[in-house]
Amino acid sequence: MKLSRNWLSEFVDIQASDKEYADKMTMSGSKVETTEALGAEIDKVVLGQVLSLRRHEDSDHLWVCDVNAGGAAPITIVTGAQNLREGDLVPVALHKSTLPGGVHIKKGKLRGVASEGMLCSLNELALDLHDFPNAAEDGILVFQADETEGFAPGEDIRPIIGRDDSVVEFEITNNRPDCFSVIGLARESAVTFDAALHIPAPQVKGSGGSVADHLDVAVLDAALCPRYTARVVRNIRIAPSPPWMRRRLRASGVRPINNIVDITNYVMLEYGQPMHAFDYDYIANGKIIVRTAHPGECLTSLDGTVRALTSDMLVIADEAKAVGLAGVMGGENSEITDKTTMVVFESANFDGACIRRTATRLGMRTESSARFEKGLDPLNTLPAIQRACELVELLGAGEVVDGVIDVIAPEKPPVVLKLDPEWINGLLGMEISEAFMRETLAKLGFSTQGSRITAPSWRPDIEELADIAEEIARFYGYDRIPATQFGGETVCGALSPRQQAARRLDALCRGMGFCEIYTYSFISPSAYDKTRLRPDTPLRNSAVILNPLGEDTSLMRTTALPSMLDALARNAAVQNGDVWLYEPAMVYLPRAQEELCDERVHLTLGAYGGDMDFFRLKGCVEALLDAMRISDAVFSAAPDADAYHPGRCARLLVRGRPTGFLGQIHPKTAKHYGLPGEVYCAELDFHTLFELRGEEQTYSPLPKYPAVSRDIAVVCDEAVTVAELADCIRQAGGAFLRETRFFDVYTGAPIPAGKKSVAFSLRFRADDRTLTDAHADEARLEILKALETRYNAVIR
Repeated sequence: MKLSRNWLSEFVDIQASDKEYADKMTMSGSKVETTEALGAEIDKVVLGQVLSLRRHEDSDHLWVCDVNAGGAAPITIVTGAQNLREGDLVPVALHKSTLPGGVHIKKGKLRGVASEGMLCSLNELALDLHDFPNAAEDGILVFQADETEGFAPGEDIRPIIGRDDSVVEFEITNNRPDCFSVIGLARESAVTFDAALHIPAPQVKGSGGSVADHLDVAVLDAALCPRYTARVVRNIRIAPSPPWMRRRLRASGVRPINNIVDITNYVMLEYGQPMHAFDYDYIANGKIIVRTAHPGECLTSLDGTVRALTSDMLVIADEAKAVGLAGVMGGENSEITDKTTMVVFESANFDGACIRRTATRLGMRTESSARFEKGLDPLNTLPAIQRACELVELLGAGEVVDGVIDVIAPEKPPVVLKLDPEWINGLLGMEISEAFMRETLAKLGFSTQGSRITAPSWRPDIEELADIAEEIARFYGYDRIPATQFGGETVCGALSPRQQAARRLDALCRGMGFCEIYTYSFISPSAYDKTRLRPDTPLRNSAVILNPLGEDTSLMRTTALPSMLDALARNAAVQNGDVWLYEPAMVYLPRAQEELCDERVHLTLGAYGGDMDFFRLKGCVEALLDAMRISDAVFSAAPDADAYHPGRCARLLVRGRPTGFLGQIHPKTAKHYGLPGEVYCAELDFHTLFELRGEEQTYSPLPKYPAVSRDIAVVCDEAVTVAELADCIRQAGGAFLRETRFFDVYTGAPIPAGKKSVAFSLRFRADDRTLTDAHADEARLEILKALETRYNAVIR
């Protein structure tokens, strides 16, 4: 919200510099983002009057002007402008003056004639035709009589062009819609600086007649439109707004258009109540109907765009058609034009949620919708429309027909709370007098009767006594709250075991050479096809986003593999050589008969180049399992994994529970993503890893007794995996077997066809004695017997 301090002074007199004003307003809860002195760059530019004009003797387009710039004698200025006449009032940049943009003006000679300054155009003063509608766009700015009324040649130009003002930009929180107005900020300023607040009631004289003879209003949904207030103005005279109004609008960031439109914008800024003006001639039979849109109904808005409406959008209509989108934008079919002779002023209150849905769905958020969506005061519609009609009469823009149409639903009862000074002081940790509390609340518009506090209608943020305590504290001064020690026990924060585990895996991934990435949790429906997921896989059952950014981001992912492959593809596209990435990615798995998904973190690895292959990736996964103290994981072949190479993929099982996949991405999948060469990925369910993590590591002393080693080589079917043999060895090895290490596999002569030789190194040790060869040989025989029984594996 941009606030003109000149405009503010109409309601409260604040004698403070911009910095002091900004600091105090911020401390009282109205945060100031920036302050800007509009004329800070303009120096030694004054109002001048052209006394005489004559042709330059040595030029066919230059003029030599004698100008009264307020000095003892006229000054001479040479100009090439062709729109000047004797007697014109113009802006004059004197010798050593400064213009916007840091432009410096000095006296000099043009074609041999001394020029003691420069006459300024709109552009040179950083102005445009919206500031001075009657000015020449490509000539010198020539002021109209009403624009310089009360000013004499030689006076500073800044008050005349509206650059004697300061603009303060506030960051207003959404729970304070009353502060999106000059009056709301004036109320805050008055309490902050303990100054008198003056908000005059609008006075409308009227011109006779009755509004009932011209207009009828019907509100068909009082829940979406709690109040609709309207007045009629006839004999409209469209013209530019007066200079003072244009200056205030431009200082507030609003472009002046014409007197009628400017009045609606002016009232919106001043009162915080959006307004709209309809051309009465385009309202069929003088009947306004506030209703929801009909199925298939369309409206061409003021910006010329045809809007397709839905049945939950609120519209302003007549008996034949919609003429405006309630709270968002008017329709082109009722726009104010130069031919308009009678207008209907609308000042209404609409449901904020409905207005936000409409504006968001149509992609047309406006100043009006931004205010309505925050929840405005229904009681503000009547003062606002009265102010608009007062301005119509003040500007001579038309004649206000007597009477007001005011359709209002039953008023919501005000919030009434009990004033409890002891409780408030206890909450704030301060000793504030009850008198100060009552005085502050009264200045803010609260009414107090005994111990009852009634919140004003424009304060929807007041719900409980803690809100009252906040009002007291911010005007008493947060900086005055004394420093105190904590009472009771101090609780120190710490990471949860799950957070500690996640950070441990993060650090390990980085240590192994992977770089962390962050990707969106929503993906395109085509991602599942690119990843070659089967049509019947449960992973295609994704939660659909109701209001997606687009088709490419319409599903919540059930697997993070598409996101990882996209990231790898972007790196490959810019020719990044060796890329190793990881992401603790959230996936969303729909649950039967439940609205919310099961949100799980999948630790996803992806890499190409850098000597990455299946066994290196498996080693990385084993390192992650070691970090979680999981020693009983099993890797089994997974030829049915859709996205992976059928011969270079493994399924990870921990205590029989599926925990993830790892392996080479299928060449067809890689081709879909534009990835050349071999690409490797792993997906690990972090939640399952955490649940099945091992006990905390404890210290074990170094062994006192030596180990006994034995090597065995067995011949088995080629279909038997090394993991199956190793698992059998561990189960049959007995209590003394401490380590099983695979070190060789061989096929070929003299091994029969269809067979292979697999060799293991075994290490036996006891904690309480030295083992003999007999102990090791006995365990070795038990192992060979188990291998032969289970897998028909015989000693080589």
